[in-house]
Amino acid sequence: MKRMPAFAAALLITAALAAPASAQMGGAASATIEPGEQCPEGMTEVRPGRCQAPQVPPPSIVDYRPESTLVTAEHLVPRAKFPAVDFHGHPRGFTTPEAMAEMIAAMDELNVGVMIAANNVSGDALRQTVAAIEASPWPDRVRVMTGIDFSDVGPGWAERAVAQLEADAEAGAVAIGEISKALGLRYTKADGSRLAIDDPDLDPIWEAAGRLGLPVFLHTADPAEFFEPFDNTNERWLELGLFPNRRYPSDEFPSFEQLLEERDNLFRRHPGTVFVTAHLGWQANDLGALGRLFDENPNVYAEIGAVLYDIGRQPRGAHDFFVRYQDRILFGKDAFQPNEYPYYWRVLETADEYFDYYRGYHAFWKLYGIDLPDEVLRKVYFENAVRLMSGMPQEGWPEGE
Repeated sequence: MKRMPAFAAALLITAALAAPASAQMGGAASATIEPGEQCPEGMTEVRPGRCQAPQVPPPSIVDYRPESTLVTAEHLVPRAKFPAVDFHGHPRGFTTPEAMAEMIAAMDELNVGVMIAANNVSGDALRQTVAAIEASPWPDRVRVMTGIDFSDVGPGWAERAVAQLEADAEAGAVAIGEISKALGLRYTKADGSRLAIDDPDLDPIWEAAGRLGLPVFLHTADPAEFFEPFDNTNERWLELGLFPNRRYPSDEFPSFEQLLEERDNLFRRHPGTVFVTAHLGWQANDLGALGRLFDENPNVYAEIGAVLYDIGRQPRGAHDFFVRYQDRILFGKDAFQPNEYPYYWRVLETADEYFDYYRGYHAFWKLYGIDLPDEVLRKVYFENAVRLMSGMPQEGWPEGE
C-alpha cells in the first residue's frame, strides 16, 4: 500500500475533524438559505435554497485528485516551434565547463536559443561569469543581467550605484535584474524607513539605465492572493498552507495595490527607460488591467514566467491579449527545470483542452492551449528580446515568411 505523505495525512485529519459532526458520523445535515445567501461552512447547495453536507468524511484538498473522464486531442510539444530566448532564466552553477555543457544540451532539446541569467550579479562576479561564457564553445547561447545593491540607500548611494552600473554595462551585462520583490516589501533605507519602489532616491539609477540602453527587469510583489486573508475562499490556500512564509499580513507589509501603484509611478516617471515587469506583473488574472498598463506606458513590457496557470485557464482571452500586445510580451520560465518548458510550448502553440499543469499547489484547475499564430510566437519567443537588448546575438535567428 502506498504510504501517505505526512503533511497530506495531517491535512486529511484536520479536514475530517473540521467537518460537521453529521458528516463524520454519516448523517445528512442540511439547511435552507434565502436567495443570494451562502451555504453554511461544510455544506453545498444541492438545489435552490437547499444546502447539504456530505454524508461521508470529505478528503483533504491535498488528497482530492479526481481523474478526468474527458477524452480530447493531445498534442505534446517537446520543442518550441521557434528558438526561444528565456528572458527570465535562473540557471545555477552553470559557469563550469561541465555544467555549461549540460545546460546547453538541455536547451538544445527544448529549442531554447539563448538563456538570460537573471541572477542579479555585479562587479567581479559578473565579469567572471561573462568571461566563462566567452571562453566556452557557446559564447552566443548565454547572456547575463547585472544587479543593484539596494542596501543603505541615502546620501552618496546613487553615485556609487550608477558608477557600478556603468562598469557592469561595460563588462557585458545586457539588462538589469531580476530586481527582487524585496524592493517595496523588505528593503529599508539608511534611515530605517521602508524603501518604496518609486522612492526618488532611486531615480538616478533608472535614468542611467535608460541612458545606457539597459532594460530593467522588475519583480514587484507576489500573487495578489498572498496578500488576502488566509481562509477557505483563497484560491491559493494549498500553497499558503504548505509555505506560510509566502503570506504578507496587512499589519506587516504594504498591500498588493499599494505596491503596484508604486511600480506604476516608477514606470510613468521614467518614460525613457525600458521596464520589463516579471510574471506578467502578477496581473495575468486581470489582463484588462495589464493592458491598460501597456496602453498608458509604451516603455513597459512583461514576461510570462511562472504564471502559465493563469494564461492557460482563459484561452480565448489570453489568445486575444497576446495577439493585441504581441510586441510587448517576452517568454520567460523562471526556475530552470527542463521538464517544465514543454507545458509552456503546449499552452502557447496548441489548441489542446483541459490538461494538467505541472505544479499542483499553484493551480487545482486544468490548462487550455491558446493557439498563437506563428507571427506572434516568433515575437514572444525571440524577436522582442533581441530587439530590446543590444547585447543579444543579432544573427542566426530564423527568417520570417
